[in-house]
Amino acid sequence: MSASKQRIALVLQYVGTHFHGWQRQPQQRTVQEEVENAIASIAQQQVPLIAAGRTDTGVHAAAQVAHFEANSSIPATKWKAVLNAQLPADITILDSQSVPANWHARFSAIWRRYRYTIYTDAIPNLFIRPFAWHYYHAALDELAIQQALIPLLGQHHLSAFQRSGSQRTHAWVNVHRATCRRLGSFLYIDMQANAFLYGMMRLLVGMLVLVGRKQLSVADFQDIWQQERRELVKYAAPAHGLCLLGVGYPHSPFSPRIWQATMPHFLVRPLTADAPPPASTCHGPTQESL
Repeated sequence: MSASKQRIALVLQYVGTHFHGWQRQPQQRTVQEEVENAIASIAQQQVPLIAAGRTDTGVHAAAQVAHFEANSSIPATKWKAVLNAQLPADITILDSQSVPANWHARFSAIWRRYRYTIYTDAIPNLFIRPFAWHYYHAALDELAIQQALIPLLGQHHLSAFQRSGSQRTHAWVNVHRATCRRLGSFLYIDMQANAFLYGMMRLLVGMLVLVGRKQLSVADFQDIWQQERRELVKYAAPAHGLCLLGVGYPHSPFSPRIWQATMPHFLVRPLTADAPPPASTCHGPTQESL
């Protein structure tokens, strides 16, 4: 089979713990560099890999989307296997598909979805630590947080939740979905929007925690972002609790199965010596689809 130019779309998972974010940077380990180097070793050419969004240092991705172009005889659907054979253990390709030349991982996307996980139990858990903010300093009221999220639905200018250094020319964001729910000792803050500002989710969660511990009223929280009082947004939640859940497209090139349980919910239940769990019951993470 002769080589021909193809545009290949990928769905990637990565644990962000040991990455200096997505974007290639000098003297730093990044997701983009690792995957671009793997592509180059296979295609014998260096090509840019363009992502739907650039995650920051320490942020995880359950289903990031990216695309590249290469002159290769490898069928699009085989790139998943050949790349996974080259990539380190903290990156995996979930799917690879051929897309039209005008399809773009970033500009064709119509939504992104993030989840922030907070673990509220006083007892630490090493298996959860890489993926959740262990916050046990004060009780958090998930109902107050949910109430604070509701006014964010719709299109708003959210410059109060934008870090300096952004290359965006505006701070308009159309929020499609915003929820907070508790499962045992875990709080999950999910948000879906057409796009996210630089540092938006971490700044937002940092302020929502103040709402949850009753240091900031729902009304004051709303006033801060509506009046664009960026100087009052002083706290960013730690990066390791944040995960990019997925990216949506009008006509997705990927199998629906790819999005099933890409980021499971943790659910920790206590075990007692007199009441062990039945062998057939799983007490690990619960799962949901996007």
